[in-house]
This record gives sequence, C-alpha cells and structure tokens, in this order.
Amino acid sequence: MVQVIHTIREFREYHRTHGSADVRAFAPTMGALHDGHASLIRQARTMAGADGLVLSSIFVNPTQFGPQEDFAKYPRTLESDVAILTAAGCDAVFVPSAEEMYPGIRTLNTQHSAMGTSVDPGPLANVLEGAIRPGHFRGVCTVVAKLLNITQPTHLLLGQKDFQQQAILRLMVRELDMPCEVVTCPTLRESNGLAMSSRNRYLSADERSRAPAIFQAMNAAKAMFDAGEHNAAPLNDLMQQRITAAGMQVQYALVADRDTLAPFENTIDKPAVLLVAAKLGTTRLIDNLVL
Repeated sequence: MVQVIHTIREFREYHRTHGSADVRAFAPTMGALHDGHASLIRQARTMAGADGLVLSSIFVNPTQFGPQEDFAKYPRTLESDVAILTAAGCDAVFVPSAEEMYPGIRTLNTQHSAMGTSVDPGPLANVLEGAIRPGHFRGVCTVVAKLLNITQPTHLLLGQKDFQQQAILRLMVRELDMPCEVVTCPTLRESNGLAMSSRNRYLSADERSRAPAIFQAMNAAKAMFDAGEHNAAPLNDLMQQRITAAGMQVQYALVADRDTLAPFENTIDKPAVLLVAAKLGTTRLIDNLVL
C-alpha cells in the first residue's frame, strides 16, 4: 500500500529515513488519475528498481487556475487515486492541503492570491497555452519547484501530452540548477486515439466519439510532412479544417519549433512538433505529435 503523507514535515521525515536510495523517481499529479498517470508510475518503478524510491503527489494547485477555469469542479478522487498508485508500484504520495503549500494565505481561489514568492517561467510561457491562460505557467513552475524542494528526487517524470509544460519545467530545472533529471514519458491514448486526460470525464458520449478527430488530424498532417510537404501552412490548414469539421472550436493547430515553440511561418527546417488546443462543448482538449 502506498504511504499517504499530508504535511511537509512528515514528508521530510519520510525522506530522512528513505531518501538514501540512489534513484528517487517523482511524478507530480493533480489527482483524478487514469492509466496515463499509472504509466508514469510504472516507468518510475522500472527506473528505480527494487531498491529505489517511487514518489508522487496529488495536489490541485489553485495558482495555476485562472478565475474562469475549473478549479472548483476539478475532480477529487483520492481513494481511487491511492488504489491506482498502489497497483502501479508507488512507495509514497504527498497529498498536501492548499494551506500546507501556501501557508498564511487567506484567499486561495484565484490565480495570484496564493503566491508571494513565485517562479517566473520566462518567455516560453507567454505563447500558446500561456497566451490563452495568462499566469498559468507561473503557478505550475512555482508549485513544481516547491514539490521538488520537498520531495528531493533524482528524477522528475512528466507526460508528453502537456508538451509546453514539460518543456518549460525542463528549462526551469536546468536554469535553476535543480539536482534532478527530467524524463518525458510518451502520451497514453485510448483505443480510438484520444489522449488520456482527467478532463475526458467531462465529455458526453457524442463528444467522446468526435474527440479522436484531433489525433486523426495530426496523423494526417504528419503523413503529409513525411510525404515531403515541409511548408507549415498546408499542415496547419489541414489540422484546422479536420478538427473544425468534427464540431470543435480550434484555439490553435500549428507546427512549432520543438525547442522554442515558435510557430513555423514557412519552411519547417528544424525539429518540429504539431500542437493542438480545441474546445469540444465545454471541455478543452490539448494534444501534440512530434514530427
């Protein structure tokens, strides 16, 4: 059974007695776990081996939600989350309250009210998701920096599905000289190609049948690229048309530089990634595919 720890003091005591392991692999989450999260824990277990330590966290972080976003209704499913972590091989999970993570702050229901000191994620956080969700990545970087300080891992495991997030966190770890290695794990998909996400539970049956159009559109664009089309515009147009045809509101669907996330204007002449964000009903879906 995974050990559930609720306070920083208790986690540091746990680390004092268990933290000598050569590999301490950490996968932070916001809970509402699915098999995509479980795959991170299984990979962490493989990396850590029998003698290493596999750690996770469950914390719905208020500072990464905007005032019009779904913080209040974000699913909290601790009992089933603990069962998933246990089955996947997790040793300990940190489940703090908002007051534990942001002590002395009276208002925790808006993005900036909970933060005094924070981590500035830099210009990579101002585009794509950052442009649509201002302040989001400041909240993400701040809470992950705090969690890394608390858990002291040797390895940080992140999912590729949140491509921009993992790129920003990788940069944060490198530029702030944090002593851990960032490992990006492949996106897990449902049988129809839909990327696994905690927010998929918001989709109706009809919406769930249309959501795979995102992955299908990206695959079609990748096929076009592999066939020799290295101009960004036709790939962007193809993705936008196919996703729109499935009844979604496209926020962005484009080819971007894999390192800088800058959209290609013309020729794709550097390592690239397809990035998509779209709304299906009231649910916002994001996905990506490396070219």
